Amino acid sequence: MVCEETCLNRADEITGFYIDSSDAYHGFLREPDGTITTIDAPGRGTGAFQGTLAGSINDEGTITGYLVDSNNVYHGFLRTRDGKFTTFHDSEGGTAAGQGTAAFSINPFGAIAGALIDANNVLHGYSRSGHGVFTMIDAKGAGTSAGQGTRPSTNNLEGDVAGWWIDENNLNHGFVWYSDEEHSCESGAGQDQ
Repeated sequence: MVCEETCLNRADEITGFYIDSSDAYHGFLREPDGTITTIDAPGRGTGAFQGTLAGSINDEGTITGYLVDSNNVYHGFLRTRDGKFTTFHDSEGGTAAGQGTAAFSINPFGAIAGALIDANNVLHGYSRSGHGVFTMIDAKGAGTSAGQGTRPSTNNLEGDVAGWWIDENNLNHGFVWYSDEEHSCESGAGQDQ
């Protein structure tokens, strides 16, 4: 079993995922007392490299991540402290194997930062509000070919999003997207734009 711890909240709860002996993914929640709960999102596939990948937990105990279904398509999910799941798939996300919607980070207000892979295998970032409204994030200069585009990794209390983008030459650059400044997206210092 391979285990990946991905996030810790202020209550010392940890979420992450592991790969079982069949190469299927399972999310987990580790409580401060050491109790571990397996997290398997509804709709997940059970084959190799399918399943549930938990990515982030906020201080309210809400977990976000993504599942890989039996067709190898990605779908985002939320799991509340009481174990209730909500799955989501942005309409811009592709529906073929290796495409779809993934979630990576959740803030205290339930805003999620993630990425989708469209039908052309291009990455696009998004911020999903606590009410389920998607705002697309595409960094200026991001490439538009397969494997290129914008990939958020985290968000903060204010809903700002940070991550990286891949240009048309397949070079990586960092960015910060400010949610309160008309959805601006700034690249890292010293990067050509």
